[in-house]
Amino acid sequence: MGSKVAVTFSEGAPHKAQAYAEAVLGVGLDPVLNPDSMDGIDGLLLTGGVDVDPRFYGEVPHAETEEPDLPRDERELRLLEEALANGIPVLGICRGLQLFNVAQGGSLVQHLERSLGHEVRESDASLDAHTVNVLPDTQLAAACGEGPRPVNSRHHQAIKELGQGLKISARAPDGIVEGIELPDQRFAVAVQWHAEDRFHTDKKDRKLFEAFAEAIHNR
Repeated sequence: MGSKVAVTFSEGAPHKAQAYAEAVLGVGLDPVLNPDSMDGIDGLLLTGGVDVDPRFYGEVPHAETEEPDLPRDERELRLLEEALANGIPVLGICRGLQLFNVAQGGSLVQHLERSLGHEVRESDASLDAHTVNVLPDTQLAAACGEGPRPVNSRHHQAIKELGQGLKISARAPDGIVEGIELPDQRFAVAVQWHAEDRFHTDKKDRKLFEAFAEAIHNR
């Protein structure tokens, strides 16, 4: 048995976890779907999905905000708290970045207009949507390189107020935060794009998962 990674998802949509589980397996890790705790688990992967309940950051829902999955929100907040308290590596993807920010006391822009180009849904989920600039001297840059690069994108929410202790590691050209991390953790990185969909086609996104695996093995 290899190192175990908690992979979170909405209970009603287990198929949504497939691409994440395949990426985890692709770097030699064993996915554990929706565990109740981080006991015996070596890493945490917070995946994409429905919007985080705005009540967790003190707001009422916007008209475009999706119906929340409260059991998922509560589970992920609990698992994230356990992981950070025990130095367990964390990787967040899309919603995972947003939940990470909320968990640290931050807030979200509840709806971005599609004209901004962040919610781009194509039959091929790995297609480029826009560029991001990965900032130097960050865990993200160490994992997959600094500077501009194209990414896929299908989010309609974004970080508004940055959570306590978090560092911005990537931005889109319009200023939208595309990467965050906790510098005082061995590996606690989150990105707004869907790196799991590009695991087999983009070397930099594969390197992100490889860096996650390396942090787990070296813990």
